[in-house]
Amino acid sequence: MHKASETGSARCPGVVLLHGIARTSASLARLERALQASGFATLNIDYASRSKPIAALADDIHPAIVSFAERDAPLHFVAHSMGGLVARAYIARHRPARLARVVMLGTPNSGSEVADLLQGFLPYRAFYGPAGLELTTTPATAPNTLPAIDYPVGVIAGSRFIDPVAGLFVLPKPNDGRVSVQSAMLSGMAEHIVVKASHTGLPRHAAAIAQTIAFLREGRFQSA
Repeated sequence: MHKASETGSARCPGVVLLHGIARTSASLARLERALQASGFATLNIDYASRSKPIAALADDIHPAIVSFAERDAPLHFVAHSMGGLVARAYIARHRPARLARVVMLGTPNSGSEVADLLQGFLPYRAFYGPAGLELTTTPATAPNTLPAIDYPVGVIAGSRFIDPVAGLFVLPKPNDGRVSVQSAMLSGMAEHIVVKASHTGLPRHAAAIAQTIAFLREGRFQSA
């Protein structure tokens, strides 16, 4: 794990960005630039998403976040896909004193049926590692065992898919090709919204970016 970028004044609200499994901080670059342009300081973290279970990944990112959280300002989290589960695990284990709001984009909060289907295949297990096996919908896996939230969470789900097999035959509809809208929902969330974006496209989608900024600023999404 290494810190990809940290920018912004010490008095600006801070945003920790967490990418999804098998992705890097570069996948959140457009979203990060928009946050910076809107007055947020950012910490865009690269972490070894395929190497360890989710709880261990939450511990790995702790040193970088501790330093960033020393700023005298609210601290938000914005996370894509499995990054949202890492954020939930991190907050449960190392809750920042100035924790503010959390936005999750396409996070499988109840697991993914795609992971259910592929978990028995050696190539999937080898590539996605321990965290990949925790993304299933079974009750004992991480999405279903993380503590209940007691902080403001805004959920953004996608309803457009690129992969027709997963989108049409594996996942409940509507879905983003990897995570269904239903699975992205989280008990206790403040608000949720659905945008016409694929799973990988969510962090680059103009409406998703605008809604992320709106929730961080106001604690609610903009009306359509």
